[in-house]
Amino acid sequence: MDVMFLVLVFFIYCIFDMAVHKGLKVDLPNAAGADEKGERIVITIRADDTMQLNGIDLSREEIIARVRELNRVKMNLPVLISGDRHSSLGSGIELLGELKKAGVEKASFQVSGRKE
Repeated sequence: MDVMFLVLVFFIYCIFDMAVHKGLKVDLPNAAGADEKGERIVITIRADDTMQLNGIDLSREEIIARVRELNRVKMNLPVLISGDRHSSLGSGIELLGELKKAGVEKASFQVSGRKE
């Protein structure tokens, strides 16, 4: 009886662990975050709200167009938004909304990985 109970608990745990969570993963600065590995698109928002795509200065419209183009070629690469702590929250949210409209399914904010 005990063995069957343990097997049941194990399978229930596995089912909850495999559940698909919908929505965008959003982390705040200075929070513990998981290291993402593999190829991804990196968008940097500076303190003055200017932006870069993989190290190249571009406007928001150009970034969205290039991300759309990259997603056509590489099939939905994850997007990592690296925002300066002093940039406006509105810039990040507007960018996230435009990325969503452009068809980006996986977008997250980069965090420092430490809690203060």
